[in-house]
Amino acid sequence: MDNRGLALQTFVQANGWQDAERVELAADASTRSYDRLFCPVKTRSAVLMNAPVDIGSNIKAFIQVTEILRGYEFSAPEILGVDLENGFLLLEDLGDDLFAKVCLTDGSLEAALYQSAIDLLVALHWHPAAPEIAPYNIKAYLREARLFTQWYLPAATGAPVDRDVSAAFDRLICEVCTLVPNSNPVLVQRDYHAENLLWLPDREGIKRVGLLDYQDALAGHPAYDLVSLLEDARRDTSVMLQSEMLQRYLDKTGVEEANFKQAYSILGAQRNLKILGIFTRLYLRDGKAQYLDLMAGVWVHLQRDLEHPSLAGLQRWIAQNVPEPSEAIVVKIRATTSGA
Repeated sequence: MDNRGLALQTFVQANGWQDAERVELAADASTRSYDRLFCPVKTRSAVLMNAPVDIGSNIKAFIQVTEILRGYEFSAPEILGVDLENGFLLLEDLGDDLFAKVCLTDGSLEAALYQSAIDLLVALHWHPAAPEIAPYNIKAYLREARLFTQWYLPAATGAPVDRDVSAAFDRLICEVCTLVPNSNPVLVQRDYHAENLLWLPDREGIKRVGLLDYQDALAGHPAYDLVSLLEDARRDTSVMLQSEMLQRYLDKTGVEEANFKQAYSILGAQRNLKILGIFTRLYLRDGKAQYLDLMAGVWVHLQRDLEHPSLAGLQRWIAQNVPEPSEAIVVKIRATTSGA
């Protein structure tokens, strides 16, 4: 057993789970891994998060955001044990009923689940972002969007990106993101979608929505998490569902519709461009090929976002410079030497 394995064993023992059976849970796109702990002398299971700090994991942020969400009485997992130095957390086990799984098993529940997810955002957005949460600003939008020109575009074209082309992209991203108001920011979880939400039907109201994977939260515009939920990169959502849930949010909050929809489209385009870059990177750098199969759906979301008049310039730039992730383009990316 290596040093990290020994440290993990010590952490489990120190928190009274030394007799527990450990079962590996599905890995995500990050550097974190998870195990479920079963112990015959305890009345509940727990989840063990293994987040190596030396490769960029940040459990301090997870703890910070967890405390905020639980303070609002949302169903973020209770923290049962902490080792900041090594990056270990012991968490309340919220179960396996991810929204994506529940909808696949019983499609009749889809509307109810998404309504609950929207209602949680409505409740969350009544709270101003906590001052300790970093801002989701132009610098952050641009840094994320550049993943598209750094990873997807050169892989899809098979050539380095021309400096003028890249500079034009940066300028357009800054121009459109400047149109997104930065007043009255809210807590933006940033990965609020069907594979990070758990259905907890034994609880009441919005507590039926269990929350995961929010450690990268920033203080930003409330439309972002709606985009994350409704323009899901991993699960198909119909145009009707998207429209109905967006309208539900508008009706319940009373926000000005035209400006909100503009921000929704801009943040949708920024997010989908970023995701195309991330999915390419996950393959080329990390060898996670399954994400390439999701890019066609992300492209569909992107094209719909680009229909907003405020994005006409970015739409033209993409039409002139970017091949869509067709089957042939995905094959080209798979054949890239660095991904072999």
